[in-house]
Amino acid sequence: MDAQKPIVIGVTGGSASGKTSVARAIFDNFSGHSLLLLEQDSYYKHSDLPFEERRKINYDHPLAFDTPLLHQQLTDLIARRPIEKPVYDYTIHNRASEVVHVAPRDVIIVEGILILADETLRDLMDIKVYVDTDDDIRVIRRIKRDMAERGRSLDDVIQQYLTTVKPSYHQFIEPTKRYADIIVPEGGRNTVAIDLLVTKIRAILAERGLRE
Repeated sequence: MDAQKPIVIGVTGGSASGKTSVARAIFDNFSGHSLLLLEQDSYYKHSDLPFEERRKINYDHPLAFDTPLLHQQLTDLIARRPIEKPVYDYTIHNRASEVVHVAPRDVIIVEGILILADETLRDLMDIKVYVDTDDDIRVIRRIKRDMAERGRSLDDVIQQYLTTVKPSYHQFIEPTKRYADIIVPEGGRNTVAIDLLVTKIRAILAERGLRE
């Protein structure tokens, strides 16, 4: 392994599967360490379409993401170069005008529904994690989240789930499970899987001479 190279951990799964809970559990286990989270959602493409047309875009399709930009910025972070990360505004279904300055870190967690769908992204990852959660649980979580945090109506959330989210999950996201090194049922509640991940990360940190 390359000494001093950051550790890149990919965490994926369906919408509302618990990816963030797994990422947060890793964060909590490395409190005070040099670590950052890079969300694929930040890399939705900018659109010049009117708002009503943007609402109809399939945001669970690989073409909805600016994957080349994500790959370039992840490559920069691995090379210890800072980036200007884009910001996505869910209320307007579009990329915001501001960016966020992100400095390199020793541990990089890349989280998103389709991060394992692209071979160039997979090749940058040291550990690939798939969070496997039942469809019924995911749709209930999504309804609660989108209504509370993203200003969506119940009808809007259900319509989007049935027309794009669910079909895209089975067509594009679930097949990427075969690329995962670790499959985590139940997300952040699976303490055994989290402990295994943390142990592996500590081992790689030691191998690369990255102090915890």
